[in-house]
Amino acid sequence: MTDKANDNAMKDLTSLLAISRAMVAADDLDELLSLIIKHALELLRVERATLFLYDKSQNQLVARIATGMDDLRVPADKGICGQTVQTGKTIVVPDAYADERFNPQVDKDTGFRTRNIMSVPLRDYSGGLVGVLQVLNKKSGAFRDYDINLAETLGAQAGVVIQRAHLIQHFMEKQEMERAMEIARNIQRGLLPEKPPEIEGFDIAGLSDPADETGGDTFDFIPLPNGHWAFVVADATGHGIGPALVIAETRAMLRASAHLSTADSRSVSHIMETANHLLVEDLPDDSFVTCFLGILDPEARKLTYASAGHGPLMFYKQSEDRLDEVSSTAVPLGILPDADFTETCTFDFDPGDFAVITTDGIFEAANADGEEFGIERMNAMLRKHRSQSAQEIISHLRQAVTHFAPGGQKDDITAIAIKAPE
Repeated sequence: MTDKANDNAMKDLTSLLAISRAMVAADDLDELLSLIIKHALELLRVERATLFLYDKSQNQLVARIATGMDDLRVPADKGICGQTVQTGKTIVVPDAYADERFNPQVDKDTGFRTRNIMSVPLRDYSGGLVGVLQVLNKKSGAFRDYDINLAETLGAQAGVVIQRAHLIQHFMEKQEMERAMEIARNIQRGLLPEKPPEIEGFDIAGLSDPADETGGDTFDFIPLPNGHWAFVVADATGHGIGPALVIAETRAMLRASAHLSTADSRSVSHIMETANHLLVEDLPDDSFVTCFLGILDPEARKLTYASAGHGPLMFYKQSEDRLDEVSSTAVPLGILPDADFTETCTFDFDPGDFAVITTDGIFEAANADGEEFGIERMNAMLRKHRSQSAQEIISHLRQAVTHFAPGGQKDDITAIAIKAPE
């Protein structure tokens, strides 16, 4: 090797070291890709360069940065880049127009003339394909073995650094998502009652535990202008951020309907009908909300209620030591615009009586064998703790579900208890 060749090799080695430092210091993926392209043009002394990232899920190569052309997607099994992916080896094409793998359409579209091509696979530290670096038109003529070694050295460094950038980007996105979910969780928790209402002659309690950061369940205690109270337990299909938005909308609609209704129309049926009409307009076809709505008249000690697809509802009469399961009275909210919610039921409270309304996350909780907690176990727990406070009744029920299915909560769990103490 001549002294001049040695000098050039030393310069290239120095450039590679500088490029490595610059790539490691890049703040984000787009900045990194721009750096790789810039330094590939300078180091390999070519006219154009394109960096394709490999999209394994679509088996495509995505040109995130391409000098002289717009971004594009190409199949990862077609053309020169595709063969680079398939063989995992560097491909050199001395005469582009003499090679049947070359697609001249890009030249036609851009007015560029491709003479020769070098296509280099980019791999991560474990050997997995990250992308392809393709450079066009060596300024001094043909690509030599020295250029191949230089390109593969650059490619080896670039592949690992791109992988690192991907990992950092995914980590940052996960962190941002977690922050957003934490905000959403706090907002949703803030929509739940801070404490149960103090209603003379009644003991009230409620709980709601989402399966994810946010849930598709809610409960609410709504004071009405005439001294009555509305009690709500609702469950949107699914759990997570989507159902959380649906259930927040449902809560808002029920509250607005309850507060804005006149004395004559402030009824369970009217509130249900209003909320259903609004939800039908907003919800997609595959979404709905089951909902229990009861209005308690504390003086008459009477609960008037309806259930839109929500059940079973549990009512205990102490005088008869009887626990009744009551089914729903109408279809869920958000399905039929003309659904009928005129059917209502009443429950009269005597001392020791209580009502417990839960979502299906309690009785459908399953253990490792796939066995569900079920209605019978729920009934047994309610009977066992029937003489205790409203809070103790639902707390013991929640603890029993956790003990039965300790492998992790799969669905949102919500319950309220309304009791007339002895």
